[in-house]
Amino acid sequence: MRVSVIGCGHLGIPHAAAMAEIGHEVLGVDLDQAKIDRLNAGECPIYEGDLPELLSTHTATGRLRFTTSLEDAAEFADVHFLAVGTPIDADGRSYDTGQVFGAARALAPHLTCPTVIIGKSTVTVGTSRDLAALLARLSPAGENVEVVWNPEFLREGHAIDDTLRPDRIVVGVPSARAEDAVRQVYAPLLANGVPLFVTDPATAELIKGAANAYLGMKISFINGVADMCTAAGADVQQLTEAIGLDPVSAAAASTPAPATAAAASRRTSAPSPPLPAPSEPPKQQPFCEQPRRSTSPDPPPR
Repeated sequence: MRVSVIGCGHLGIPHAAAMAEIGHEVLGVDLDQAKIDRLNAGECPIYEGDLPELLSTHTATGRLRFTTSLEDAAEFADVHFLAVGTPIDADGRSYDTGQVFGAARALAPHLTCPTVIIGKSTVTVGTSRDLAALLARLSPAGENVEVVWNPEFLREGHAIDDTLRPDRIVVGVPSARAEDAVRQVYAPLLANGVPLFVTDPATAELIKGAANAYLGMKISFINGVADMCTAAGADVQQLTEAIGLDPVSAAAASTPAPATAAAASRRTSAPSPPLPAPSEPPKQQPFCEQPRRSTSPDPPPR
């Protein structure tokens, strides 16, 4: 299969190399001519384990090439990956998708045949919908250009391994045709048992954001627990090991829980009275108080 990868940065270069590694003919696209020249020479401009070897191998065989021409990419590829940067907005509340829409606008006039665009970048919910509308309006192929969202779950420095051996592949597809294209692209990985999670584009976009938030929450939580352990003289390593032995913990933490039967049985037909407004803001409570020494010579009764 012929694929293009638009955007040759920390996301796009490893993805292009990985696609070549699983057997596709790949054309990477970027505006930076100096970077393109280095990549075509087999040089790696970023640090990623195993990436230099893959670049050297697949550029030498011609399976992996790089260009600045989106027109060439449109003529070459059956499927286009969008892997441009989406930095956090200045307000810190959303992603700057300017490069995503800029790349789509530049590519659109060259899309004369039915094709599938696969977004890899982390974006706000609704981006794929708006992108599909933009491409339908600007491209000669119109609504035959479909947009899939396929968020990445990569660790910097391990992007090649995470792409070739992922724990799951998430795709949000608008149609059966688009899903079939995704299955063709990832066929070598699916044959190795990698699970494919198929959903709608909006859910796929949100899965990435929710996964990031969940991981951040876990880090914040265990940092708070570590503070408690420090105050109490407890061993945080043993604590986390003990929690991890519970097979229910991970699933329970990531599953919305309905009201329990016991809680439901306590409900009455009368509405609960509203809580009174606090007279002053609540004070932050310490995670753990230092143990107090007893002033009594004898231990307190139990």
